[in-house]
Amino acid sequence: MEKELVEFMVRSLVDQPDEVSVNVIEGEKSTILELHVADGDVGKVIGKQGRIAKAIRTILSASATRDGKRAVLEILD
Repeated sequence: MEKELVEFMVRSLVDQPDEVSVNVIEGEKSTILELHVADGDVGKVIGKQGRIAKAIRTILSASATRDGKRAVLEILD
């Protein structure tokens, strides 16, 4: 569920939506989502002073909390 949510949000932000990929690493109590985007789109995902990245992480956290889990988003270049 969280993977599809992050993919949907990020694909609507970037110029090259086909380059977006999310790798999920499941743990016992937490899930790590590794986000890969095209080189030119990293700034669009992070946003000014990290505001967009923070907003995505907030929505992701709320979604995961509803399921009783913890989710962490890592933006990789």
